Amino acid sequence: MYAPLYRLEQEFQRQGLKLSRQTMANWILQASDTWLRPVYDALHRKLCRETVLHGDETTLQVLKEPDRTSTSKSYMWVYRTSGCAEYPIVLYEYQTSRKAEHAAAFLKDFSGWLHADGYQGYHKLPENIRVVGCWAHARRKFDEALQTLPKEKRQESLAATGECYCTRLFQLEQALVELTPEERYTKRLELEKPVLDALLAWANETSAKTAPKSALGKALHYLREQWPYLVRYLEDGRLELSNNRAERSIKPFVMGRKNWLFSNTPAGAQSSAVIYSLIETAKENDLNPYRYLVWLLHNAPDMSQTDEAWAESFLPVNAPQECRSPKS
Repeated sequence: MYAPLYRLEQEFQRQGLKLSRQTMANWILQASDTWLRPVYDALHRKLCRETVLHGDETTLQVLKEPDRTSTSKSYMWVYRTSGCAEYPIVLYEYQTSRKAEHAAAFLKDFSGWLHADGYQGYHKLPENIRVVGCWAHARRKFDEALQTLPKEKRQESLAATGECYCTRLFQLEQALVELTPEERYTKRLELEKPVLDALLAWANETSAKTAPKSALGKALHYLREQWPYLVRYLEDGRLELSNNRAERSIKPFVMGRKNWLFSNTPAGAQSSAVIYSLIETAKENDLNPYRYLVWLLHNAPDMSQTDEAWAESFLPVNAPQECRSPKS
């Protein structure tokens, strides 16, 4: 529930239990490093065997990073499976920066398509990783341009035209949800490719008569600059129109950050990444995350004594029925 340790410490004290936040932090670090990290690593290996992934990142403050000030900006990256995966996986990774080398290292065993936003760092990844752009971001740029106009001028504006093109793509895509990837690939070329061609022609024509630094100019620049990545979803029916999956998966960490504000040490930040990964992956697999962690922590010590590959047995997909969330 994203409760910071100092609040838990205060609540325990009100209940008559003296339990320091430092003790709880040590427990979390120990449990994460010894029992959760091996499962995280097994999930990482499984993730990199997929052919379609989503990625995103958000900022994080870590107070005691070596050779850095306490106000330095660090990052929490997220990588997750797409809708075509048999079992969903969501993994977070703490890094000191937003450099592309971090994504390249995490995905060194991955080859396929990676959905991402327009951040240039993703475009520096190796050639075996084909970055797929996000139409939700493109549409958002036109909406931002629309919001700068008086209400009475919005409906007939060029910004509204750009947003309308993007919205049309999402409407067409919604009608293809039930199709197989092969059918979706064919239908996209038939129905969406003409819309894309018309949009690009309109954008090129409109850019010539639009101030580059205006809100509309920036939306058009983003669209044209990102075009090779935005149209890449046409390459395979399993690909998606947006990177919303990754954006939804980064939100739990963002919500947590609003409560606890920062991590004290790099070790704590990476332990948070491991714990968030197992909790969110458990949720995605329809597990009760609390029951799943209890099952894992209760049984892993014994199994680790006799099975070197014990971590594979504790992947969320292998959890027993008792860990399942009841269907509503």
